[in-house]
Amino acid sequence: MSALFNFQSLLLVILLLICTATYAHQVIPAMMNRNRHGVLGIFWKAARIGERLSPYVSICCVIMAFSLFTQ
Repeated sequence: MSALFNFQSLLLVILLLICTATYAHQVIPAMMNRNRHGVLGIFWKAARIGERLSPYVSICCVIMAFSLFTQ
């Protein structure tokens, strides 16, 4: 089933996007800051979410991991 139609898979994709964008912003900040607008601006916004809400994102990742292990 596609990740768009399964809610748990959609949440997993969003969490992975946020975590990946935050890591990429720490490694190559110049490239992420240069692409603030347009389609690549989604990654910049996801990096901002990951930086500012990192405790909540990490808790969500742990909860998602437990829910995937219990299936």
